[in-house]
Amino acid sequence: MNIASENMATSDFGDYLILIVDDNPSNLSVLADYLEDCGFTTRVATNGELTLQRAQRIQPALILLDVMMPPGIDGFETCWRLKADERTKDIPVIFMTALSSTEDKVKGFSVGGVDYITKPIQQEEVLARVTTHLRIRDLTLKLQQQNQEILTLNERLKKENLRMSADLDIAKQLQQMVLPKEQELQQIENLDIAGFMEPADEVGGDYYEVLNHDGYIKIGIGDVTGHGLESGVVMLMVQTTVRALLLAGIDNPETFLNVVNRTVYHNALRMGTDKNLTLSLLDYQDGQLRVTGQHEEVLVVRQGGEIERIDTFDLGFMIGVENDISQFVSHIKIKLQQGDGIVLYTDGITEARNLEKKQYGLERLCEVVSHNWYLAAQAIQQAVVADVKQFIGMQKVYDDITLLVLKQK
Repeated sequence: MNIASENMATSDFGDYLILIVDDNPSNLSVLADYLEDCGFTTRVATNGELTLQRAQRIQPALILLDVMMPPGIDGFETCWRLKADERTKDIPVIFMTALSSTEDKVKGFSVGGVDYITKPIQQEEVLARVTTHLRIRDLTLKLQQQNQEILTLNERLKKENLRMSADLDIAKQLQQMVLPKEQELQQIENLDIAGFMEPADEVGGDYYEVLNHDGYIKIGIGDVTGHGLESGVVMLMVQTTVRALLLAGIDNPETFLNVVNRTVYHNALRMGTDKNLTLSLLDYQDGQLRVTGQHEEVLVVRQGGEIERIDTFDLGFMIGVENDISQFVSHIKIKLQQGDGIVLYTDGITEARNLEKKQYGLERLCEVVSHNWYLAAQAIQQAVVADVKQFIGMQKVYDDITLLVLKQK
């Protein structure tokens, strides 16, 4: 026995049961003794019928099967029956035979054998082939187990995805339900208003609002970080808070924004989320606008289409990041004449990319708005959205797209 065989012989093969089949008792004894000395557990059979019975009962890890076993069924037939039985089909079978013709070898493989050992038996060859096919068997079983685990996990994921999809669909419906309705906007005197919001995912993180309370108009535009369920929840949280504060009569813009911030901050802590948002709130009454909060630039569009860009960076702070942002909050006033108006948007428009990775940009948005400003608010909104989508083309939309157009009548 060489060094490699000795190393194999000292390995722990005690978990492997080998069924040895030969009609020659002497061959059985020698081979069984050798394999047991190597650490294997062995059982023996002397004919095909007995092999089938024992294989079903003891479930060996591997079968060493003699081909010629008169007068009953030979090894080829025995192997074929083993492979036809659900209980024994996965047991590897190595033929032992003096038959060496190509035809006999092909027949052995065709009935399910995995290898051949030619008689007279060389013990080291038997050990090498047995250990090789046991390793293959173990790897196959492990792969089958992993595949089954993957299939099981996949089924669980499918069910979870269906549940999550249903949850997201419900959240999306809730989100759409709380957006301003067209009939509400039409009832606001002195303002022509059109809004648009299209989420990039099942649930968007963009926020816009137009509320009318006793002739006092509160307008909001915001962008929650990311999109998906958590962003949608934060958006709904902001919408509810803004409406509640408006109904409570809070009219100081700095106080109003700071209370919104505190609400989002503490709820985000409870949720365990790091979501936050940019948010600008505008108060309109009798042609006067007050702008509070940090978001994208506010576009003030004059009657002839001239655009003034108002930077909101110094009017607030990210909502939900700090508990108290009062020191950062201020407001500015804008006077609107007949035909003047404002355009509010999220970066889903200005940072929209086409297939060439170019951004839509604020300059292009201003050009489209200015060119179409003679139209009604709804037509301006439609012109902008159509231009953005034409620019994007077949590129995937990665962010929510929100636009709000207001014109002084």
